[in-house]
Parts: sequence; structure tokens; C-alpha cells
Amino acid sequence: MNATVLAHIGYAPTAAPLKSARKAEYDVIARITSRLTTAIKAKDFNRLVHALHENRTLWRKLAMDVASPENLLPDDLRARLIYLAEFTEHHTRKVINREDSATPLVEVNTAILRGLK
Repeated sequence: MNATVLAHIGYAPTAAPLKSARKAEYDVIARITSRLTTAIKAKDFNRLVHALHENRTLWRKLAMDVASPENLLPDDLRARLIYLAEFTEHHTRKVINREDSATPLVEVNTAILRGLK
């Protein structure tokens, strides 16, 4: 082997490339949305509560991220995402109290997934 080949081997990436932030967000939201959908279809309230907790945690983190002054999203988009986080918080309480369906939460997440794609 010559020095060039050895250099290529030595400096070659050792792992698969990291996901982009957008792809990572998409994957997390898709996974949680799938869990919500599965729990709704199974009519499994315990599983639904767990998925609701994950979804609420996700939306809280998203709200904290978009509320940060360092966030580069346009202000109107940031405001809409914070509104969706507030809606998620409020609607989740209604679902846990068995006052409403979790379907609107799935619809919100699905709309976000379409936007990320």
C-alpha cells in the first residue's frame, strides 16, 4: 500500500454520517406519532397515556427550543409552533381526563411531519 491509500484509510469516516437535525426531528415525531396511533387503534388507555407523555415532552422541548433567542426560525413560525405546543398541552389533559380523543394530536404531528419532509 502506498501513502495515499493509507491516508484514505486513516482519515476515512469510522461510522455512518450523522443525521441532520431536521431528519432527527422527523424521526422522533414519526416514532411518537406511531405510538399514539397504535394506542388509539388498540384502545389501550395505559399505552395511550405513555404515548401522550412522550408527545407532551416532545412539544415542551420544541417550545423551549423555538422560544430561545438563538432560534433562527422566522418569528411567525416560532409563534405558531409555540401555539401548537400550548394546544398539545391543553388537549392532552382533556384526553387523559377522557373528555376528548387523541386524534387531533396525531393530526398536528402529521402536519408537522409533512412540513419537515
